[in-house]
Amino acid sequence: GGRLAELRLAALEQRAEARLATGAHDRVVTDLARPAREHPERERLVAALMTALHRGGRQAEALALYRSTREALVSGLGIEPGAGLRSLHDRILRGDPRLDRPPAPVHAVRVDGEWLPWNTGGHPALELCNTYAGWGGPEQPGGEWLRSYRTLAVWAGHLDLAEDWVVTGLLKRARQHPGEAEDVLREAREFRTRLYACLTGPGDARAFKAVAAVVEDAARPAVFTRDEDGLGRWRLPPAVGLRLPLLAAARAAGELLADPRRFTVRACPSEECGWLFLDSGGRRRWCSIATCGARQRPCGPAAG
Repeated sequence: GGRLAELRLAALEQRAEARLATGAHDRVVTDLARPAREHPERERLVAALMTALHRGGRQAEALALYRSTREALVSGLGIEPGAGLRSLHDRILRGDPRLDRPPAPVHAVRVDGEWLPWNTGGHPALELCNTYAGWGGPEQPGGEWLRSYRTLAVWAGHLDLAEDWVVTGLLKRARQHPGEAEDVLREAREFRTRLYACLTGPGDARAFKAVAAVVEDAARPAVFTRDEDGLGRWRLPPAVGLRLPLLAAARAAGELLADPRRFTVRACPSEECGWLFLDSGGRRRWCSIATCGARQRPCGPAAG
């Protein structure tokens, strides 16, 4: 049915982006050659294949794919390609050297088979926002780090928002209930967008209300436990189900929003970044010296 086909295409997009992040562009070309042409409306598929073709030295084919996709969208749906696909087309035309290599070795870490962004924010709530790159401009190929529910669960474990044995149980349940896992992943991405708006625009009442609703959901099932080091901490019980990574991140977000440090949050102004970080001393310029810092673009304060 339509729902199953949608899930299969979404999984194909996620797998392709993950392979691009690890340099496996040849495999992406093989996997997407047919689906991208059969589904021109799936611009993530098209973008992944264009990027893979470019990295394989097949720029002419990447540009030809864009032209055929545009023709299909205009004639079939009466619309132009989205901003992200247009931007990718322009970057290939310009020969943007940043398209020639996957970003993973520069600002990523491999955890349990998943590529995750480096922790640069200084707080779990900021690290959640930093699972997306490109807040300041059009969608970029590879900008989405939360490519699957598995990535979300592994990320939560990496940030110590869930214990290893809990993550193992979540991954097992996700395999058994892929539709539910996909819904939670979508909800997590939506929460991340609202949290980013809340942190960069303190006056955004609508974003705060949306974030607060999930924070309140996270507060209800939380239990206060004693760790092996003798310190107490709030934990969410596994009975919460597949929403546990989302709710754990929401609880962290609630703590930051109630902390004066929230007003030290700064944002990287690069259109290809936009990552958030704490700057309590007021002297930090970059989200990362190795990436945005190398391009000599100073970071400014978050709006507000």
